Amino acid sequence: MTPRTAPAFALPPHLSAKSAPSLIGPDEDHFAAITAAVDHAVADLTARLDEARRTPGGHGTAALERDQEVHRLTSRLRTLRRFGRDLCLGRVVATEDPEPLYVGRLGLVDSEGRRLLVDWRSPAAEPFFAATHAHPMGLASRRRYRWTLDTITDYWDEVFTADGLEGHAALDDQSAFIASLGSHRSAQMRDVLGTIQADQDAIIRAESRGTLVVDGGPGTGKTVVALHRSAYLLYADPRLGHRRGGVLFVGPHRPYLAYVADVLPSLGEEGVLTCTLADLVPESEAAVAETDPEVARLKATAALVRAVEKAVQVFEEPPSAGMEVETPWADVWVSSADWAEAFAAPEPGVPHNEAREQVWDELLTILVDKITDADPGADPGADSGADSGADSGADSGVDAKAVRAALRRSPALVEAMGRAWPMLRASDLVGDLWAVPAYLRACAPWLTEDEVRVLRRSEGSPWTTADLPLLDAARLRLGDAEVTARTRRQEAARAAEKEQMDAVVDHLVANDDSEMKLMSMLRVHDLQGALADVSPDDGLVTGTDGLAGPFAHVVVDEAQELTDAEWQMLLVRCPSRSFTIVGDRAQARHGFTESWEDRLARAGLDHVRIAALSVNYRTPAEIMAEAEPVIRAAIPDANVPTSIRTSGVPVTHGTIDDLGSILTTWLAEHPEGTACVIGSPTTTAFPRVQSLTPELAKGLEFDLVVLIDPEAFGDGIEGAVDRYVAMTRATQRLVVLADRTS
Repeated sequence: MTPRTAPAFALPPHLSAKSAPSLIGPDEDHFAAITAAVDHAVADLTARLDEARRTPGGHGTAALERDQEVHRLTSRLRTLRRFGRDLCLGRVVATEDPEPLYVGRLGLVDSEGRRLLVDWRSPAAEPFFAATHAHPMGLASRRRYRWTLDTITDYWDEVFTADGLEGHAALDDQSAFIASLGSHRSAQMRDVLGTIQADQDAIIRAESRGTLVVDGGPGTGKTVVALHRSAYLLYADPRLGHRRGGVLFVGPHRPYLAYVADVLPSLGEEGVLTCTLADLVPESEAAVAETDPEVARLKATAALVRAVEKAVQVFEEPPSAGMEVETPWADVWVSSADWAEAFAAPEPGVPHNEAREQVWDELLTILVDKITDADPGADPGADSGADSGADSGADSGVDAKAVRAALRRSPALVEAMGRAWPMLRASDLVGDLWAVPAYLRACAPWLTEDEVRVLRRSEGSPWTTADLPLLDAARLRLGDAEVTARTRRQEAARAAEKEQMDAVVDHLVANDDSEMKLMSMLRVHDLQGALADVSPDDGLVTGTDGLAGPFAHVVVDEAQELTDAEWQMLLVRCPSRSFTIVGDRAQARHGFTESWEDRLARAGLDHVRIAALSVNYRTPAEIMAEAEPVIRAAIPDANVPTSIRTSGVPVTHGTIDDLGSILTTWLAEHPEGTACVIGSPTTTAFPRVQSLTPELAKGLEFDLVVLIDPEAFGDGIEGAVDRYVAMTRATQRLVVLADRTS
């Protein structure tokens, strides 16, 4: 690590013209101030974090606020320790103000309150990204830095007015962004915040309301936009804060998430949850691909996912026949009207398994009322709430609390309740749909007999990826099957702790010989609660995981692959319908012939806005020249972006026998960078070389891509898309190897 007192600029000899003090001297002074401010902020944050951690957690809102403050301080401290002075991305000079404005990953002030950096997401920073020569946004000049660790190894100046030429004697022919495109790749996505372009920035800063589709071909920066938009929205839109649901980012597969894992933390944002669709469903770990195309087609529909609701409602119909229940006081008749009243008790939206306890408590209340109403000596106040622990009624008459306890233990009533409103598991519910044709026909009456037959699944068959949306819908609709038992255990633990504390208080009061009898104050309810240190929220488990939502905004990358059924998994987690949807219709493996508006309307999304990206910043023109005919042969109207750079390296062809020598030579000539072999999953013996299928390569990029027998990827749209996607992963060189006999 370079000493923090060392100069920020360390330009190589061939850039000596840029090293003149008149060009970099003011920046050096500013970076020294940034370094001092960062050191001061780190010390201050460390002290505040230590103090926050020593503060008692408390309960409820106080505990939540304390934890959020610890998280906020920890996140900012981690960013400051990671970056130091290289928090700075660049600077702009306005035509109306000669004082440079420096843009950073975070906002930063010195000890006197002087602004050293403005946060890249703030409105003041927008011209740094969005200004163009056609629309300079009031800028005279812009400077972007290239950092290597915490030293600047290059910088680029752009001017927007004639006056801006002053002090910029080392102007470059290319912008910082174009100049950085040829740099090598690594195992994780490069930091590109400082080189965001105007077309990308406009999408990043677009409002969050409704559905925004970002449509663009390979290399247009769709993923960059999606990630940076996630961080921007959390910062800029108070409606999306963590207390209001936060932001969920959904990627196509695990290698993709690993590739982009460092991007959001590098932007100073650690509050965005990231996952794949499969991560939403526990059964995905053992799920296999669906090999029957007709089964996959049927299970991909939103209608079949919605059939899960009907499948659950079958188990929420009140019994039509009454029954008699014996108690020590009197036999009580449970009528069909009693059942119906109890079944109507759950509040809307409560999952089936969690609603069962509400139904049960309402039924017990109805029956207790019947018995106590029959005895005028009973105290109705004794039945205030389910198992509330209220005192019994009058000394004579029926004890409502005892009646309730007896009913709760009644074998006949417990058995009847279990039949009427059973606890259900998602896997059993969906499994029964495929195993019991009559059940499936009742829940999905539009299916033909042939379709019901083809969906039949033998017992013990593994779950497939096509089952996941239905399993997810069932799990969210049912809730936690263990929630009742867990809640009762927690209530019993709290009651036992309170009872123990009451005994301690009684002992202290009885033995208090002070003149003012101070111990008697412990009988005050608030003090007893404080001593017991119990809270109604302590330890409660909601029965939903952290990915169950609801979320205030959802960002979906590679969204062209989602089926209507998979869209239901996301819609249910975002009731506000606030989405950023990123994709390319030409990269849909199973075809995408309709418009985004039509596809999303069918899935359940309206108010759709389209933002197009048409410039390919990643893929050299030499590679796109060979990739474009591949996709146009299958999709003539494919949105193929225009490459803005050339590499001078033509696409090369050979035979599979050449693979070893190609990789060995490339690794020897390139001490940095990554390569990928696509189409040969067993190629793993080389460092910095991955071996992936075309599907798992989607969303990634590599310096060298070697395709193994691409004609074997398949026919039709799926094969063409796989070849197109695989070819456009390369940023430097593409090699196509075929079988010797082909």
